Amino acid sequence: MSTLLKPLLVREKLLERKMRIFTFHEFSSLFPSSRHSTKYFLEHQVEQGLLTRIKRGLYTLKTDPPSEEEIANALYRPSYISFEYALAYYNLLPEMPYHLTSATTKPTRLFILSSNSFSYRTIKTEAYTGYRLVEQGEIRYLIAEPEKALVDSLYFVSLSRTTINERIFQNYKLKTLNKAKVSQYAKLYQQKKLDTILGNLL
Repeated sequence: MSTLLKPLLVREKLLERKMRIFTFHEFSSLFPSSRHSTKYFLEHQVEQGLLTRIKRGLYTLKTDPPSEEEIANALYRPSYISFEYALAYYNLLPEMPYHLTSATTKPTRLFILSSNSFSYRTIKTEAYTGYRLVEQGEIRYLIAEPEKALVDSLYFVSLSRTTINERIFQNYKLKTLNKAKVSQYAKLYQQKKLDTILGNLL
């Protein structure tokens, strides 16, 4: 594990692989060694300031930190950014929410890291679709398409679990959404109240 004794080379290889955020197992695959040696190196580099430990088994390059969106994708898998955050991303809501919101097939969770919070809401497995990969330079993350973000959000409104900023109803950009896609994604939830809300909205 000689490479692991050279932090700068480790950083270079991680950046080369676009791994600014990675799990213990992903790191082990890239730098094969004993579990003990890998654990020691990671813990030592957290102390030295090369790495940051986000949670157990998940690390980032402190020198080249990932975006909040990339952290959201990696923090709780599988997941993609959706709901209020995605709606604001597409300018369907006027302001970003306090939480970075994501959809997942796993149990609902909330993570608070420093001053940032990441919330995850459970959706049906059959509705886990309608997202795309955003690539901005070195940044890569999954986010719902605008139509899916709207449907995901209104599904929880239809269940009376959340409310939605009423200013979305006056947003002219709603008219630019693909109604066929909205209908297609809504069918995945099989929720009559959701269909009614969408019918009145669009």
